[in-house]
Amino acid sequence: MSFWLFLQKNNAILLKALGQHIVICLVALGLGFLIAFPVGILLTHKRKASAAVLGFFGVVNTIPSLVLLGVAMVVMGIGFAPAVAVLFVYSLLPIMRNTYTGITDVPYKYIKAATGVGMSPMQILTKVEIPLALPAIITGIRLSSIYIISWATLSTFIGAGGLGDLIWSGLQSYNYNMLMLGALPATFLALAVSFLLSLAERASARYAQGAKGKRT
Repeated sequence: MSFWLFLQKNNAILLKALGQHIVICLVALGLGFLIAFPVGILLTHKRKASAAVLGFFGVVNTIPSLVLLGVAMVVMGIGFAPAVAVLFVYSLLPIMRNTYTGITDVPYKYIKAATGVGMSPMQILTKVEIPLALPAIITGIRLSSIYIISWATLSTFIGAGGLGDLIWSGLQSYNYNMLMLGALPATFLALAVSFLLSLAERASARYAQGAKGKRT
């Protein structure tokens, strides 16, 4: 049977798995951003602690995902929650590190100019530092999203569903159509998200350049 015919007969299965995959990734990435973004900002005011915190999460990201999934399964059981928990942990470092780096790389002359016109620290953060750091922040989100979309395929091993179910089913049964039914959408999803966030990254870079021009 050709792949396209197989796809037509199994499109309901694909849509269900794709929906599960997207929900897992969105929840994990959303939670990761809610934690990593403010922590990255906080670390810019705690420079001595930043190396230790970023180093710790760097070590965590070297742990194989199957190991963390196993730990999460022991602690939280199987299903949606442990899969999200593991992907949430993996999402933190790129966003946190790029937020920290983007803000710390803002030239001091812009901070000094903003202080000179009477801006408060919060105004400097929201109107100067974050806008200028936005390209780096979006890059961190893009990296996290790609990692999560890829690693979410392993969620099948703890019963969370998603495209990994199709991939694993295809591997077990030597059904290459089923394997491709899961692998191709996962690949295209990662590429599409990367492309869209790259466009946002470029737009934010142009905005940041414009903001710099206004302040010079």
